Amino acid sequence: MKNTREEQLKAFERLLTIMDELREQCPWDRKQTLQSLRHLTIEETYELGDAILDNDLEEVKKELGDLLLHIVFYAKIGSEKEAFDIADVAHGICDKLIDRHPHIYGDVEVADEEEVKKNWENLKLKEGKKSVLEGVPKSLPALVKASRIQDKVAGVGFDWEKPEQVWEKLEEELQEFRQEIDSGSQDHIEAEFGDVMFSMINYARFLKINPEDALERTNKKFIKRFQYLEEKAMNLGKSLKDMTLAEMDVFWEEAKRL
Repeated sequence: MKNTREEQLKAFERLLTIMDELREQCPWDRKQTLQSLRHLTIEETYELGDAILDNDLEEVKKELGDLLLHIVFYAKIGSEKEAFDIADVAHGICDKLIDRHPHIYGDVEVADEEEVKKNWENLKLKEGKKSVLEGVPKSLPALVKASRIQDKVAGVGFDWEKPEQVWEKLEEELQEFRQEIDSGSQDHIEAEFGDVMFSMINYARFLKINPEDALERTNKKFIKRFQYLEEKAMNLGKSLKDMTLAEMDVFWEEAKRL
């Protein structure tokens, strides 16, 4: 059942009130700082990501609530420091959205999604950013960071024209990787492996594939199959350490069929 705008605002006001009460009355909530909440927020974000990948909408709703709590918590701490409050946070993102969407709130015309993205990056540079890459968080996991870097530079026109060109670059990097393996220099091998991964991520972008989602899908698939293998071994009273690869492969193939 869809809530009315009035009901949505009441729910948000209820959350703000509860946050005020917890910050005043709960020993744990009183103790928290921006720094102490940081790692918890990162964990909640990953939990939301899991729920989205599983397409579990009930779990998505719960995880969004956890993240919303964190946003309200940070704003509460900000208000105690007289730095900002939840209204400043909301107005800030509203102003940014209006400024970054001149094709909606101004007289700019765009042809498609790609043009919107290019305008977005150009507008950020006009706001005073010296580099389009300033918006890429330093603490992002490397795979996600590579994807965001490529998105950012493509937004200002630094990009391949055709997917075939990216594939050729990937083949070139694979050849260089093979050469370094033959040379035996661990440092050079690692460097070339990084180049291969960067090229793979770039090619994924041209295929409209999110590399993080694709890899996590494979992770989940592997875990499911391996746990099936463990279960079958346990039913036989065997330890995986005592089984041959050929014996394990029988159950692995069963898991794939299932």
